[in-house]
Amino acid sequence: MSRYDEVKEALRRHPRTWLVTGVAGFIGSNLLDALLDLGQQVVGMDDFATGHARNLDDALRADPARMRRFRFVQGDIRDLRAVRDACRGVDFVLHHAALGSVPLSMDQPLLANDVNVNGFLSVLTSARDAGTERFVYAASSATYGDAPGLPKTEDDIGRALSPYAVTKHVNELYAGVYQRAYGIRTVGLRYFNIFGRRQDPEGPYAAVIPIWVKNLLTGLPCPINGDGENTRDFCYVENVVQANLLSATADPDATDHVYNVACGERTTLNQLFTLIRDGLAQRRPELLGIAPLYREPRAGDIRESQADISLIRTRLGYEPTHTVADGLREALDWYARDLSRTGGSPDPTRETVAVA
Repeated sequence: MSRYDEVKEALRRHPRTWLVTGVAGFIGSNLLDALLDLGQQVVGMDDFATGHARNLDDALRADPARMRRFRFVQGDIRDLRAVRDACRGVDFVLHHAALGSVPLSMDQPLLANDVNVNGFLSVLTSARDAGTERFVYAASSATYGDAPGLPKTEDDIGRALSPYAVTKHVNELYAGVYQRAYGIRTVGLRYFNIFGRRQDPEGPYAAVIPIWVKNLLTGLPCPINGDGENTRDFCYVENVVQANLLSATADPDATDHVYNVACGERTTLNQLFTLIRDGLAQRRPELLGIAPLYREPRAGDIRESQADISLIRTRLGYEPTHTVADGLREALDWYARDLSRTGGSPDPTRETVAVA
């Protein structure tokens, strides 16, 4: 039995109370789904700046038993009173509320700093004051900046390439100080390029996978910034759920650390496009002839990215359950169903994001 299986079994036997910030978002709603499946009590917080009520509905499934174990706090993480309310009686905090976009941070650095740094500090301080056992937070591979080495190891970071990267590095520094100064146990998870069900294809800063899926299905071009040979370590959301549960329940000596969360593989954007197009072509054969639309490279983007996941394997017992191809098979099924249900007219001029 893997450590992840052991953790899930222990949680089923002894339910705990969790706070998930950003609970109406892509990752947050998947965490909510998994925790409710395990019989946990969950407090969720979101202001719907980027999350959606439909994600909560999808996770709750109109099931009275699940709904009884969920309390929702609508509020901004910069609102200390609302955050303190959300932290009341909570054992574990999974902090995922943020403005998670490199292009948005380039456009609005003050806003990115306010939400991602001041908001983070608000949640971390409230968790400390509430006496929570563990504070697990979403860090980012953007922190590696221009560090040249591959694969990326946790101790080797370079110069930041965007305001977003700065905010996520500051989060790591604050988490470490709070553990050493105040005793709250923290774990940071440096996400690489997460994808999966409920990842929104709409909005000006949507991620590349849902945009391409929707554009292919609706006859619009699929833009690639640069030559398409940029590499990313794409990681399915089920692996992220695993990393969060392992982090929250890990031995104390595994805390005050930041861990890469990825598959440990490199995939070019060209390869990714082919996987998506060919997967969708099983439903729509006419898509096989489609090629991407190449554009100029974008400021702030990283050329190469791949995670070394040996540390999280050794310290937390993490082992990816889904490769990129595995995750895409599940994700494409979900997107095909969701898009057929919701329709919509994507904007071909919107940005695509290939940085976690």
